Amino acid sequence: MSGVQIIRVAEGDGDQRLDRWLRRLFPHVAQARIEKMCRKGELRVDGARAKASTRVEAGQEVRIPPLPVPGSAPTVQKSKVSEADAAMIRSCVIFRDDHIIALNKPPGLPVQGGSGQARHVDGLAEALRFGLEEKPRLVHRLDKDTSGVLLLARTREAAKGLTAAFRHRATRKIYWAAVAGVPSPRMGTVRYGLVKAPGHGAKGEGEKMLCVHPGKVTDTPGAKAATTDYAVIEAAGGRTAWMALVPVTGRTHQLRAHMAEIGHPVIGDGKYGGSGQENLGDGWGAQLGGDVSRKLHLHARSLKIEHPVTRAILSLTAPLPEHMRRTWDLFQWRDADASEDPFEGLA
Repeated sequence: MSGVQIIRVAEGDGDQRLDRWLRRLFPHVAQARIEKMCRKGELRVDGARAKASTRVEAGQEVRIPPLPVPGSAPTVQKSKVSEADAAMIRSCVIFRDDHIIALNKPPGLPVQGGSGQARHVDGLAEALRFGLEEKPRLVHRLDKDTSGVLLLARTREAAKGLTAAFRHRATRKIYWAAVAGVPSPRMGTVRYGLVKAPGHGAKGEGEKMLCVHPGKVTDTPGAKAATTDYAVIEAAGGRTAWMALVPVTGRTHQLRAHMAEIGHPVIGDGKYGGSGQENLGDGWGAQLGGDVSRKLHLHARSLKIEHPVTRAILSLTAPLPEHMRRTWDLFQWRDADASEDPFEGLA
């Protein structure tokens, strides 16, 4: 074992997650060990406790507890991406240049590892090097069951620019969803705040976001303001509607919680909309039955963002996943009937 070390973050190594910074210095140290050191307060930044996701800056001092010498103890081996998984994740690429990769993330594939999650985008990104020494970095996330546009940065410079763009909301993200019932009015804004409710599992599994009246956000511990714009693109009678959703803020499960709160949960969303199969058009019940898939009908359809290096405006669009395509075909909804931005021109 090594002794305690104090390492100063070098120029050019700032503005990145603590765990990624540490893994580049000590590639033999497993992610699970890093997270354990953070939980125990052994890994500190400028003397303060830190999380694995804490962003370090140039000049900061990181206290690192004794670490095993490479090869002195069993370590978690880097999982090799199978040929089938490599082909799958490469088939998801919808844009690539020297700085950025954009994926159409499949539903059901987590972005990062977690409890019981061994197969995820971050791990499969090993197959997306395309000649570079390092795998591309995640700069934002989608829920496991949400599909659509997901950006990865191929260089540290690109990661810094993209992270800043998402942090400062210098992006335009439009999601497509099928929801229970048809919202009225057909275009509007949801402003309920969100607060996290603990899950019931031993490790917090099942946690969800609860909506808070906008006037009570400041008085509710842990609550954060949240805003979603919505527009009905097409409706199938009163049973379901094809929606465009824009997360003006970027809270966990925001779109799902907001749509359920106004009585129109996303189809397939058992967490926020209940698992009831019957929906008679009254705007409740997350399952439609019949030939409609029980999977979540939420898709990150498009993303508009300034390229972090060339400064050109990128407009990325992801085709619908198969289960949503079948639903669209069932209700005879055509992609061409939706404008690129249904909210364009509105204040």
